[in-house]
Amino acid sequence: MTLNRARLGLFAIAFAVAGNGMVSTAAHANEFSFTATNSTSTAITEILVSENKSDWGYFDIGSGIKPGSTVDLVWDQSTNGESCAQWVKATFADGSESEPAQFDFCESGLELDF
Repeated sequence: MTLNRARLGLFAIAFAVAGNGMVSTAAHANEFSFTATNSTSTAITEILVSENKSDWGYFDIGSGIKPGSTVDLVWDQSTNGESCAQWVKATFADGSESEPAQFDFCESGLELDF
């Protein structure tokens, strides 16, 4: 993830809402993906990522992640040269943010729970 790409929001090329099977773009086997679950009572409006906790980019999550929903997110291929270790936080509809936490996005089957 370069800083310019992060600001342009070019991280996600696909997302699917679990349960209804909607997929905006087909995922390929060589893409890095993970699931994100909103376990709160407030909609998630953004999922932000950073290598350094200073410059944040975001995944395209459409109109957000409703409480109780799980989505599959896929990193854009333009980020393939970046570190697997990334800081992540969520922004919620009420304006609050989760605390940043670091994850290894090269880990197979990674599941984030907000």
